[in-house]
Amino acid sequence: MADQLRSEGVDLIVSLPCDKNKGFTDLIHEEFRVVDVTREEDGVGICAGAALMGKRAVISIQSSGLGNMMNALMSLTDCYKLPLVVLASWRGVDGEKIEAQIPFNSKIPQMLDVYGIHHCEVEGPEDIPRVGDSIREAFGRSEIHVVLIHPKLWEGEKRVGVTYPPRARSRHIEMDDTVAEPSLTRLQAIRAVMDCVGDGDIVVSNIGVPSKEVMASKDRPLNFYMLGSYTQATPIGLGMSLFTDRRVVVVDGDGSLLGSSIFPVLSGLRPSNLKIVCLDNGTFGSTGNQMNQAYADVNLGAVAEAYGIPRGDASDRESITRLMEGDETFVHVFIVPFNSDSPNIPYSAAEIRNRFMGAI
Repeated sequence: MADQLRSEGVDLIVSLPCDKNKGFTDLIHEEFRVVDVTREEDGVGICAGAALMGKRAVISIQSSGLGNMMNALMSLTDCYKLPLVVLASWRGVDGEKIEAQIPFNSKIPQMLDVYGIHHCEVEGPEDIPRVGDSIREAFGRSEIHVVLIHPKLWEGEKRVGVTYPPRARSRHIEMDDTVAEPSLTRLQAIRAVMDCVGDGDIVVSNIGVPSKEVMASKDRPLNFYMLGSYTQATPIGLGMSLFTDRRVVVVDGDGSLLGSSIFPVLSGLRPSNLKIVCLDNGTFGSTGNQMNQAYADVNLGAVAEAYGIPRGDASDRESITRLMEGDETFVHVFIVPFNSDSPNIPYSAAEIRNRFMGAI
């Protein structure tokens, strides 16, 4: 299996392990660039970011994770016609002994057929070349391919010897949870952010009104406007940042980050060229400004800091400018709930992809 990945020039593997493929999971960590995630759909965003940088990324997961990934696969990967290969350790088949694995996993081929996703099965060693075939076809045609790997292929696999480093540590964190009354609207904050964006910087903007307001502030080919895929703005930017020296600025929101599992992944990687701007109005802005947990209870800047991610708070244009020029990864901007009447994005997903990749 690893030979297939090597021969097809895979640049990145995103991994969330299965009990059946644990030996393979150990092996890829020794031989490939791997990003470990805690939820499969974040892997879709990371791989989309890598694909937009012209790289080949593969996801290795348990097949049950396909249920968590489907919206992102269709509203991001398929919508923008980006290539992706999913190596899915197939549960719920071949005499599966865990009852809970059967209802979803046994019907995966039918689900993939409904969504028009290419898939194949790998049962025995003689089928392993199908992995290489899937990689070539996916990246040659900009398609999604799912490889369902039967559990019996992994039978007898044992873990590669793993040496765990010392875990003892001492860490003392003091957090300032002071929040001043916001005064800026999202559009005003975005204009301050975009004024700090350099000619070579990449910008990834969150779905809904934020993308419209980024376009209204400074439309440019190096802006990647999201049209769908809730929670995936920061994963996309993270995937991009791994394959460029350019600065990658993510314009994200509190609602999106509250629903994401990306904080631990950021904590483990900490790319120095990634800046996440969390525009926090304490509401789900694009759906009508309904209050969420960030309004009065959860301080997302403190959450980032607890994960060891360098953070700074901003509430006016001057502090936004200072933090955009600083070393902080997480720029937490408090804003008021308000949606401007910025026009809809006039570009199709294909046009957004093509002009972005052309600029890269």
